[in-house]
Amino acid sequence: MVGVLVFWLRQDDDAETPRVLDSPSARQDLAAAALADLQTAVGARDRARLHPDAGELAETAVDNAEELRVAGFTARYVDEDAALTATLPDGQWAAAVDTTWRFAGYDPREAHAEVTFVFAREGDHAVLVDVGGGGRRTPLWLATALNVSRTPQALVMAAGDQPVNRFARQARVAVRAVGKVLPPWRQKLVMVVPESDEQLDEVLAADPGEYAEIAAVTTTVDGSLSPSAPVHVFVNPEVFSGLRRNGAQVVTTHELVHVATGAATASNTPLWLLEGFADYVALRDVTLPLSVTAGQVLAQVRRDGAPRHLPAGNEFDTHTTHLGASYEAAWLACRLLAQTGSEQDLLRLYDEVSDGAPVGAALQQVYGFGEKELVQRWRRELERLAR
Repeated sequence: MVGVLVFWLRQDDDAETPRVLDSPSARQDLAAAALADLQTAVGARDRARLHPDAGELAETAVDNAEELRVAGFTARYVDEDAALTATLPDGQWAAAVDTTWRFAGYDPREAHAEVTFVFAREGDHAVLVDVGGGGRRTPLWLATALNVSRTPQALVMAAGDQPVNRFARQARVAVRAVGKVLPPWRQKLVMVVPESDEQLDEVLAADPGEYAEIAAVTTTVDGSLSPSAPVHVFVNPEVFSGLRRNGAQVVTTHELVHVATGAATASNTPLWLLEGFADYVALRDVTLPLSVTAGQVLAQVRRDGAPRHLPAGNEFDTHTTHLGASYEAAWLACRLLAQTGSEQDLLRLYDEVSDGAPVGAALQQVYGFGEKELVQRWRRELERLAR
């Protein structure tokens, strides 16, 4: 493989000076060597395994890997991203890198994602200058310095000045609250707190502002629906910081329910049940008035009457104007089911539907009535509460 193209330019009759022009293959070789060093250093959790001039970002990634106990890290150069390279300063280039990693003790398997790495040439080696962008997912631990808190049940990482200890306290409370309702679950809680909502968009490869109104989202690390993919809770710090203490705790517990129940990959479960059940667990031991927990949907009922159907999937879209009311309506439906039968009946219904049973059939099996009867009872409950 040709590494460089060398042209000899005659300056005079007695001297020649080589001029080196990088080719894509030369850049690939340099980047691959830098990635191999990074992979070795992360695997050993030892900065000394890096090139002496590897750069601050590579050193930060190794430090994060030590704190987070990163395992199974691989980084394979796939191809240069010519479109992104064209936007970079001279001497830098962007590449798609096939990457795997997991947080030992928390993730059951490695996450697998194509990640953008940006390199710059310095002498005879490449330096990692940035990670992220290009419409690809951005592992936060590779992109910026982090503060880390861990317990046996929860791992929290926070960028910038985000209060990692506050998130860790909320995680501990959430683990206890969810444990009162659900049987032991496999996937432990991993909370990822970016520095800003813009950084959250980069982490999730989301359109700008997609999560601007959302305090947190639980999803697979790689964006897939594979049941084996690690699932983390990703926080929008700008929304989360505006919540009161109880509100922040409800959000954290709600998201942990999604982790514990595998909701991120539960394509069979209607969103009213998925979200309503998570809120049922999150609000179960919280003393808040209905004016707070159901104020939006009850205002709608007073104005327009009770809705004629349970919230549909599109009513949970992050850009809908009545998102809060949809969550509240779903919560009241699940609360009604727990009161009509028992908490264990609600959990059984959730499990049956998650396993693929149609909602109507599962309702009939657990409660002795179908979806039409549930809607009628739910509407009457909304009207009663709205008086």
